[in-house]
Amino acid sequence: MIDHYEDDEVFRDINSFYKRLMERMFREMEDFERAIGSKPVNSQWDVKSINKPGVRGYVARGGFQFGTKPLIFPKGAVKEQREPFTDVFDKEENVKIYMELPGADKGDIKLNVAEGLAEVKAKSFFKTVKLPAGNLDFEKVVANYKNGVLEVIIPKIKKAVKEEEKRTIEIE
Repeated sequence: MIDHYEDDEVFRDINSFYKRLMERMFREMEDFERAIGSKPVNSQWDVKSINKPGVRGYVARGGFQFGTKPLIFPKGAVKEQREPFTDVFDKEENVKIYMELPGADKGDIKLNVAEGLAEVKAKSFFKTVKLPAGNLDFEKVVANYKNGVLEVIIPKIKKAVKEEEKRTIEIE
């Protein structure tokens, strides 16, 4: 069987364009990295070096030149936010959320819960968690923070069937 797409000129053109684009992007990133390492970058750039255990590189905020018009990001427009590691457990009696917030102080943590969502903000961390159950009692939420881990327990509403609500069903 002949594959008609194998020799299709359109796909060759797309592949060629993609290769050229990637080569150009990597060349520009290498030039940028050399400029950062050798001398101060133009004043429109705010460059911070990152050299922590397991993390090396740069955070650069400023302007990029595309064509004739520069694209400039104002300082503070882009915040560095990280999504914390999170585990959600849907138990019979409650929903438990465990969220890692290393380095955060208890007073930095803002927790909001509403129908179907829990939102956590702490320093550079932000996460919205979709809650798995719809029958949750948001009036009785309990949250604890210890050793960099936030634990949120949201109890489920236990609906007891009252005697007068019971109905006898005839079996046919």
